[in-house]
Formats: sequence, structure tokens, C-alpha cells
Amino acid sequence: MIREILRMGDPRLWQSSRPVGRVPSQELDALLADMRDTMRAANGAGLAAPQIGVPLRVVIFGMDFNPRYPDAPPIPWTELVNPVLTPLGDEVEEGWEGCLSVPGLRGVVPRYARLRYEGFDPQGQRISREVDGFHARVVQHECDHLDGILYPMRMRDFARFGYTDVLFPDMAAGEE
Repeated sequence: MIREILRMGDPRLWQSSRPVGRVPSQELDALLADMRDTMRAANGAGLAAPQIGVPLRVVIFGMDFNPRYPDAPPIPWTELVNPVLTPLGDEVEEGWEGCLSVPGLRGVVPRYARLRYEGFDPQGQRISREVDGFHARVVQHECDHLDGILYPMRMRDFARFGYTDVLFPDMAAGEE
């Protein structure tokens, strides 16, 4: 089922999420099905449970090609429960981000260049991956939602924040 995506300003987006207590479960499977439907309908690269009003530590992400990020490399489809992120070094990269909860806007956000993410898949199997680049950016962005953080809160320079159709007029047709 396609769910409403909460937009910046909704107080539910500022809350910290609770860990999922039982993996696997029918409730988790139903939540993930709704998250998949919602993310695909919105053409997203990722979605966190809090974005649909569910304060649980669950994120999904992945894409082959996404018109919202036409130059981005593919990211393997991942459903991650109770994620833990560990930066692998101090190197930070700045890059443009958008968000389904902040529609129509983009901003430059600093993120760790490399990290390890760990957690569980929906069947309770452990996931542990070391990633970099856009993959690392997407994971950090989605996991920020679990702690009530939206990407504008991470920005350093609001001169590099604006409406997508103004900043990138050639790609506005594929934007939210």
C-alpha cells in the first residue's frame, strides 16, 4: 500500500525511532511492503520508516537508475533493520541531496566518504557492508531519519540550497 510521506515540518519527523524488537515478524513484513510501494511510487532512492509515520529503526534503499539522481551509480536493494553505522576514517565529502520529505529542494550536505553499516535483513540475517561514495551517502541520509534529522540540518552553506527546478533546470522533469 502506498502511504503518505510526511513532509518537513511534521513533528513526527523530529522524533528518534525505536529499535525493532522481533525479526522476522508479520508486522515488519507488512511495514516493508508499504515502504517498498511508497518509495517506488515516489521514485525515491531510499525511505525510512519515520517518513511514513512509523517510529521504528527500519530503512530501505537501492536503485539501478533513478531520474532524480541520473549520474549516480547503482546501489544494491537493501532492507535494513536496526542499522548501526561506523565511519571508516575522517574523510568527508560534500554532495547534493534531496529528500522525499523535503520535496522540490536540494542542498549540499557533508557526509563520511566511507563507512560500514550493520544490521539485519527482514529474515533476521546479519548484514555487514563497507561502502563509499553515493552508496554511503544514501545510507547516512536514510539512517539520519531514524534519529529525527533531515538533511538541511546537516548543511553548512545555505547558498547551496534551493529549488531543484532552479538549481538543475535540465533534470526538473524527473524531480518530485
